[in-house]
Amino acid sequence: MNLYYTDLITNSPLLTLTATGLLLILIESTKSTRTRLTFGVGIVGLAVTGVLACFHLTPEQSTFNGMMNAGGYGSYFTIIFVLAAILTFLLSRSYLERMGNNKGEYYILIVFATVGMMLMASANDLIIVFLGIELMSICLYILVGFFRVKDRSNESSIKYFLLGAFATGFLLYGIALVYGTSGSTNLTVIARSFPTVSSNTMFIIGVALMVVAFSFKVAAVPFHMWAPDVYEGAPTPVTGFMATGAKAAAFAVFVVVFDRTLGFSGGKLNLVIAMIAAASMILGNVLAIAQTNVKRMLAYSSIAHAGYMLSGVAAANTEGQSGVLFYLIAYLFMNLGAFGIVGIMEGEDEKNLSIDDYAGLSTQRPVLAMLMAVFMFSLAGVPPFGGFFGKYYVFLAAVKANMTWLAVVGVLTSLVSAYYYLRLVVLMYFRDGKADVPMKPSFAAMVAVCVSALLILQLGLYPSAVVQLVQSFH
Repeated sequence: MNLYYTDLITNSPLLTLTATGLLLILIESTKSTRTRLTFGVGIVGLAVTGVLACFHLTPEQSTFNGMMNAGGYGSYFTIIFVLAAILTFLLSRSYLERMGNNKGEYYILIVFATVGMMLMASANDLIIVFLGIELMSICLYILVGFFRVKDRSNESSIKYFLLGAFATGFLLYGIALVYGTSGSTNLTVIARSFPTVSSNTMFIIGVALMVVAFSFKVAAVPFHMWAPDVYEGAPTPVTGFMATGAKAAAFAVFVVVFDRTLGFSGGKLNLVIAMIAAASMILGNVLAIAQTNVKRMLAYSSIAHAGYMLSGVAAANTEGQSGVLFYLIAYLFMNLGAFGIVGIMEGEDEKNLSIDDYAGLSTQRPVLAMLMAVFMFSLAGVPPFGGFFGKYYVFLAAVKANMTWLAVVGVLTSLVSAYYYLRLVVLMYFRDGKADVPMKPSFAAMVAVCVSALLILQLGLYPSAVVQLVQSFH
């Protein structure tokens, strides 16, 4: 009984957010409710969850009979997910009101998607990984198609759902093969039996199928086809949430399964992941150059950044794990901030989504232009912003893992990315145009993008604080 009580205490962030989601359903079910109440209670629940996670940044401990890990690694990712959800809440309200679709169900889905992400990061069993992925994915399928009257939104939702269902099939079949050869779905047991089953053909096929499923979730080449269309058709705050929170959750599982459990450093599997990383960096950056829609440009950029982070996973060393964890929190602020600006700029009927629509923004909205420039510089990896150190740590990990060629590919493709990121900055500051936002940005949205910009600068000036924290998890 004492063990069960301890399990509840150590998993209090997860239980708190789950209770918040259930409370939001009750609130929304009452006829007299208003969306404002759902929004407020959701923000409070997320904030409390984040505070509890900060208190649990302690050494990991096994809970619920070894099915989940609490503290440390999982709490760090919980903070990332909660920050992504809170920023999405702040960016969404005025956006949804402008689009005439501000409904409480939207915020409930964000909360439960976050619960799914937390399950993924805290999982110590492949069954929990599957449950977390499905809870997150189902919520995201609905959120992508939240604007039901728009054909593009419906098309994106159906495409994401169908391809996501295929990825789920790969994952389940992979788990079945791993279970059949190792005798367990528990990651601790699989880690112990890995030396004896690593040469088993069925085990290798199972692991390969899981690589396919997780690569789909992070939108890595060649499993990236869904990302540009889905990112373009989804509501812009949802796109930002998917590109940051969902990607962070998938990378949390990537690191747990392939680096911390299988420990495959120096084997063929890390070479496969390195090839996927290189292909993602090359294709994502090259195709982003040709995009004229800013959401599609950021979608291909997201594919490239998945490649950067996979470099750290492929390195399979402590530097790689620390680099990925640092990169994810930096990527959260710079990418969600960029999509926040896009959402502020976006008008009805998908106006102001062309890159050319940003021409002359600095004269019309100087603050928005300055913030967008910060996010573009950080995404390009320009110091002293957080994006620079994120790339530095994952490339350093690749070099230390004797994969210098992968770091060279990363540096060269980063130079390519500077073109399309800086092109937007040049348009805003050095081209004449009539760029403007449809209305005055809301206070909540401006708080979200300003905080994101400040934290990007903070991570660039003092990266050691986060790096020392994540190194303590190893």
